[in-house]
Amino acid sequence: MATRKKCLLTGATGHVGYAVLMELLAQDWDVTILLRKKNSLFDCLDCRTAFGDVTDPAALETAFAGMDVVFHVAGAVEINKGHEDRTWLVNFEGTKNVLRACKACGVRRLVYMSSVDAMKPLPAGEVMVEQTRFDPDELIGTYAKSKAAATQHLLDNHGDVEVVVLHPSACTGPYDFKGSSFGAGLKMFMSGKFPVTMSFGAYNFVDVRDVAKGTVAAAEKGRNGECYILSGELLTVDGFVRAVNDIMGFGAPKFTLTDGLMRVAAPIMELYYNLSGAMPLFTRYTVKKLKDNCNFSHEKATRELGYAPMSARESLADTIAWMKENE
Repeated sequence: MATRKKCLLTGATGHVGYAVLMELLAQDWDVTILLRKKNSLFDCLDCRTAFGDVTDPAALETAFAGMDVVFHVAGAVEINKGHEDRTWLVNFEGTKNVLRACKACGVRRLVYMSSVDAMKPLPAGEVMVEQTRFDPDELIGTYAKSKAAATQHLLDNHGDVEVVVLHPSACTGPYDFKGSSFGAGLKMFMSGKFPVTMSFGAYNFVDVRDVAKGTVAAAEKGRNGECYILSGELLTVDGFVRAVNDIMGFGAPKFTLTDGLMRVAAPIMELYYNLSGAMPLFTRYTVKKLKDNCNFSHEKATRELGYAPMSARESLADTIAWMKENE
């Protein structure tokens, strides 16, 4: 009988991390997850638990001992103002800690979950493929800058640890237990109380289960020092809204928000999010992201990892079904 591959997974409580855990277990990996505190979500799953977080170097070295592969998925996705220091601490310093612990413990391979946000957008219409350099100064927003800095640090400093970097686009699909910004926005449209669409904007959506399959494939097939985009299907905002309405059995949207109106409304909404603590959905940053080039190609991942994402429509239908079941 073949020896099961031993791995450590950070970020298992998150949307992407939980999906990666499910895929690792489905493929019979020997999995240890790193948690900050006990979580009943994992009580019935066949995985071990280590306690600590990526800001604690000593805990990482204890948890990483004896591991073949580390999947570093944990990250801070906060985009509200006032959380910049925490975002840099987790995303950049935390990733540096993870690499140091991998070196100290003799971990063979580190698979890092970066983001397409770490990539400098090309002019509209051009195909976005994998980059070889990541410069935070070319980007807007603390999250994007911190992920770019962390990505470049790994590529420059991994030494004897094999590093594979992944860049997923906006994740849909089940397992959104913590409630991502995408999940919050989808629930808003699912309620039927927000019968609007937008005359502008688009994004690239990928099912989190496909990202998970690509992540495990990257551990086995990814080339050392290489980046892989794990994208899905590009949908306009209007196409997304109409797909959700169709799945829910709603009629066509009654109102259309223009770019000009959203530019005026976004600063007001940011003030509301900061005062209320609500999940930020419509901010100047998110409006800008909807207008950036999101024509991400997963051709390299398909060719080298066997990556084959499902359609956005199929993923949205599954996401909505899961959310209804887990209300």
